[in-house]
Amino acid sequence: MIGFRRSAHHSRGGLRFLAILCLSACLPGATAGCATAPYRYGTVREDARPVALRSESGPQVVRGKPHAVLDGVGWVFGIPSKITMWNSRMENHRISPETENAVSEYLASNDLDHVKVRLNQYDPCDDWRRLVANKSVGWGWKYSLGTLSWVGETLLPGRVFGGDHYNPFTETIHLYSDIPAVAVHEGGHAKDFATRYYKGTYAAGYLLPIAPLYYEAVATNDAVSYFRAEGRQADELEAYRVLYPAYGTYVGNAAGNLVAGGGFPIYVAGVIGGHITGRMQARQVEREFATQPNPETVRGAPAKK
Repeated sequence: MIGFRRSAHHSRGGLRFLAILCLSACLPGATAGCATAPYRYGTVREDARPVALRSESGPQVVRGKPHAVLDGVGWVFGIPSKITMWNSRMENHRISPETENAVSEYLASNDLDHVKVRLNQYDPCDDWRRLVANKSVGWGWKYSLGTLSWVGETLLPGRVFGGDHYNPFTETIHLYSDIPAVAVHEGGHAKDFATRYYKGTYAAGYLLPIAPLYYEAVATNDAVSYFRAEGRQADELEAYRVLYPAYGTYVGNAAGNLVAGGGFPIYVAGVIGGHITGRMQARQVEREFATQPNPETVRGAPAKK
């Protein structure tokens, strides 16, 4: 998700298939085959990587201090996401070193040293500083849409209300879920934006009807392809089971907006379609792994360069 408050997958055909089926309010009955294109690690242009954000002192990944009451309230607010994604680690506000390492390694592998990651942390003052210091976004977008995104994050803090997302105006990833696939997906948004010459305009495009389907597909495709390239088989399988239903929510929203009075049923169809498609894709890839044994089958295995 790209945050305005909160606002290559090795099988691109899977998401296209899901989008077509969900847009027609049908459930998927098969998945597309797997492609074998090599993963492209990113190299960020200097003009797209603000020096002020890259050279700042302090760690790239920071954690909020545990707070039993706040985290408990956040866990409750996250119940709808847990149900929708059918995963108790969605917005659980307790992020493990495994998830932290996953996003850290992804950012390092893709030359994204200017991106900040906040793990269940609320720091609007530093976010404002980063917004002002971000020279890769034009001032018009930065002090209009960028300011609105900052106000939203300040008034509706993810520390309570959840909502994993990447904010392109502050170059910050906000995480509240303990799922490596979700963390890397948000990193995928940062990588996508790092390739754009007009970041503010590209960010504004996300607000157009149906447009999020493209942005979310890019980030999901990159996350799954990254796990495949790194030999992280368990994370790749979980990505299908979590990121496909998440994509289904966007498909359901887009399709629901086109049909008067049919929003909620179509949204539900999108989510269910995402779950079915993701699990079918995971089973297909799992069979592939079984026929081509890989010794690095455990999550967190050393990256293969």
